[in-house]
Amino acid sequence: MKLNELLGIEFPFIQGGMANIATAEFAAAVSNAGALGLIGAGGMSPEVFRDSIRRCRQLTDKPFGVNIMLMHPQVEELAAIAAEEKVAVVTTGAGDPSRFIPAWKEAGIKVFPVVPAVALAKLVAKRGADGVIAEGTESGGHVGETTTMALVPQVVDAVDIPVIAAGGIASGRQLLAAYALGAIGAQVGTCLLVSEECPIHENYKKAVLKASDRSTVVTGRSVDAPVRCLRNQMTNEYIAKEREGADRMELEHFTLGGLRKAVFDGDVKTGSVMAGQVAGMLHEIKPLRQIFEELQADCEKRLAELEK
Repeated sequence: MKLNELLGIEFPFIQGGMANIATAEFAAAVSNAGALGLIGAGGMSPEVFRDSIRRCRQLTDKPFGVNIMLMHPQVEELAAIAAEEKVAVVTTGAGDPSRFIPAWKEAGIKVFPVVPAVALAKLVAKRGADGVIAEGTESGGHVGETTTMALVPQVVDAVDIPVIAAGGIASGRQLLAAYALGAIGAQVGTCLLVSEECPIHENYKKAVLKASDRSTVVTGRSVDAPVRCLRNQMTNEYIAKEREGADRMELEHFTLGGLRKAVFDGDVKTGSVMAGQVAGMLHEIKPLRQIFEELQADCEKRLAELEK
């Protein structure tokens, strides 16, 4: 069964839960374009989160979900709101969501934790997750250590629930590879940054379009807080501080509000311009619907070529 059949949507894609970017309006636009839109709770208060869910319902009659970062200081309230509002899907990031899974399942919600390693995949499978999103280190934002090519098949072999691939997927070739590795669909984020509907500042979109294969860098590995973004003045200074031995608190203070600066103010020099390694493959701004159609069509075309 492909992801679209499991979720009752047109295309086998989930939108990444990008904090400050994955608004109610963007999630609805993704769902209306045939994939599964997500509201990203990172950076939202519980009140804004609930309002966003209700606003999204007014903007689409298609399924949509929410992404909850487990390091959020009000995660208990966010988890309860997701259950109360009975969203279609919850994805989680940055930790183990096991304690919340029973309440979500009782509310009829499908739960897909994002996992960077086999051990967490096995744990959440035992706790009742409906599937896992195996996210490789190629992705933008918070990342693990293992690549998508290595992670997805190991997770597929380790659990008996569906696996969705994430990280490094922006073309039909990469989608086909994800299927070959055993995934039932893909979570995509970076390729949606350059959609017409994406609410980021124009400078952010231009920075992604200008990127090459070597334009991203991971900051924060030294303090166990790795984040992939486009190289800029901020990342250069951050890495210099890491080399000087700065601790986690100092580094977090240095980047405080960095993503908001990039998303809302268009500050692509001192802001945090989160993007994955596939940014170098993106060359034009397109409507969401076209992005999904091209991913699907190119995947089918590549498969037909392989079968010749």
